[in-house]
Amino acid sequence: MNIDSIAINFNETGILFMNITLAFIMFGIALDLTLENFKIVLTSPKKVLTGMFSQLLLLPALTYLIIVIMKPTPSLALGMILVASCPGGNISNFISSLAKANVELSIILTIISSTIAIFFTPLNLAFYGNLYEPTQAILREVDISWLQVVQTISMIIIIPIIIGYFFKNKFPEFAQKLAKPMKIISMGLFLIIVFGALALNYENFITVIGSIFLLVVVHNLAALFSGYFSGQLMGLPFKDKKSLTIETGIQNSGLGLLLIFSFFDGLGGMALITAWWGIWHIVSGFTIAYIWGRK
Repeated sequence: MNIDSIAINFNETGILFMNITLAFIMFGIALDLTLENFKIVLTSPKKVLTGMFSQLLLLPALTYLIIVIMKPTPSLALGMILVASCPGGNISNFISSLAKANVELSIILTIISSTIAIFFTPLNLAFYGNLYEPTQAILREVDISWLQVVQTISMIIIIPIIIGYFFKNKFPEFAQKLAKPMKIISMGLFLIIVFGALALNYENFITVIGSIFLLVVVHNLAALFSGYFSGQLMGLPFKDKKSLTIETGIQNSGLGLLLIFSFFDGLGGMALITAWWGIWHIVSGFTIAYIWGRK
């Protein structure tokens, strides 16, 4: 079966619902934050620069190396490059909190990587897509509008954090009681969305799982390694290394799917590998959070 002939069930309503849920998650995380926490992170730029290096430079390079070694079909390879070119997903902030990592650092990295995605996503996609000869034929120019990026960041990151921060300061006792249930409810909603999307594409997924499972697992492990290795190389504390590992290993697959349907006509190989990434990085992220959170 030609993987690129598969029709993917994914619609704008699902994307909107996911964005609202992610904003809900960010609001819950903001209930645990203080302004002093952010000042501490911002006065340590080495942490932020290391995170940007891991996500924007090292991960795309490792992705290209994996593609050269494993030689997937061109559409799958381009899907891997696109995932590596996307910014971190804000689900990473929630997982960082479960792993007892530096949540403030995770949020700042998400905000920065999402903001500069307008430059680095098309840049990395074009560079590595053209560098790998089999993907040149299907590579097209990617153009992300400033307005779209600003709206997305505002809706799912900045506005929920601001509202959550002021809510915490206005109602401190209530916010403290609300924080834990908010995390449980919001993650439950997110899991419903993800596995609901999987159910809609169950037959397609079963058909191609043999082609994409190992690719995504290896790719995700490389992303996690990229974050941890970068933190280790710069001598960062374990708490910061956990944040970098999770932030690099959790990519914004929702943005990846949006770009695929907007600029690649929903190309089957790209869409399926990106969708499976969206599921698998939750599995790997929760696994790491469970292990690190118990320590």
